[in-house]
Amino acid sequence: MNIQGTKRDRAERISASQVMLLLEGVIKDVVRMISKNEPPVLSMASRTSWDNIRYTEGVGVQLKKDGKTSSIRFNSLTSVNKFALTLKVISIIYKLVQTDSYCTKRDLYYQDPHLFTNQAVVDDIVDNVSCMIQVPRWDLHVLATSKGCVAGDLKYTEADMNYVDCSLSPSGVMIPMDIFGIKNLRSDAKAIFVIEKDATFQRLLDDNVTRKISPCIYITGKGFPDVNTRLMLKRLWDEFKIPIFGLVDADPHGIEILSIYKFGSKALSFEAHNLTVPAIKWLGVLPSDIQRLNVPNSALIPLTKPDVDKARDLLRRPYILQNPVWKQEIDIMLRMGLKAEIQCLASISMNFLSEVYLPNKVRYGGWI
Repeated sequence: MNIQGTKRDRAERISASQVMLLLEGVIKDVVRMISKNEPPVLSMASRTSWDNIRYTEGVGVQLKKDGKTSSIRFNSLTSVNKFALTLKVISIIYKLVQTDSYCTKRDLYYQDPHLFTNQAVVDDIVDNVSCMIQVPRWDLHVLATSKGCVAGDLKYTEADMNYVDCSLSPSGVMIPMDIFGIKNLRSDAKAIFVIEKDATFQRLLDDNVTRKISPCIYITGKGFPDVNTRLMLKRLWDEFKIPIFGLVDADPHGIEILSIYKFGSKALSFEAHNLTVPAIKWLGVLPSDIQRLNVPNSALIPLTKPDVDKARDLLRRPYILQNPVWKQEIDIMLRMGLKAEIQCLASISMNFLSEVYLPNKVRYGGWI
């Protein structure tokens, strides 16, 4: 059965002509400033401060419409180089859109590696251009190389007409770069599991979790999720509208990773409505689970000062402030002074995660 859900939340594509007009507008503004003997400036919403972010339960973190802006100035020694590189990237993007061509961020960097100096420069500029004209990166025809994997009860056809059956791969299927090109998604899945780490994802597949807890879909971003993994999860939610459960380490970094899927990230807050899936539930490993299951101390790790700083930073974020049950779990972790990886459950029994923990959590609840 093809489980279909409403499509009203799906990301809207922006036409090539609209994108080109917006890019032309940026260049016209630069020319206008030069014609008035004014040093040209490129301005965009600031993506570096939580003060510029608002949180709404149905969407996640978003840039404030009247928030602070940042600028890249031609007459500043600290930003003149970035100004020039930004115009270079805009010219490349314009040609890509005009010719209906696509490239990866890596391809873009290798068009002139000596000029860009490193990949991070290109990544930041592409996101700045996207934020500047309020157009998603995928509509700028710049794709990111996927690193995530998906497994379980899911079938679809890729943009190049390649048919994919995720249930046939023993180690999962790489998430495609063109999420919007996927067609004919089909599944009988009753739930989706988002797994933080590839090691846990592979261990679950080795334990035949796709048969033990079935029919379900399993997806991992292999740590901090890339945009394509987030887009894929959002696409699955838009299509099937089935429960989604997150399984992450009981530490500040695991909590932050799940927060990116559920609430969004500061850096891409201008695209929250296309990337966040607020319906995700935190299945585990909860800090309270450590106490409830009497996980041996030998399987736990003391919190470091950076861990404590990260946890306290999380407690100040708007989405945690408005989710008291999440705050309570972080408080429990800080009081214990301990953190735990998902693998700590193996200290109870080797297959405890796949045979006891996950099935019982799904059957009896215990998520937040």
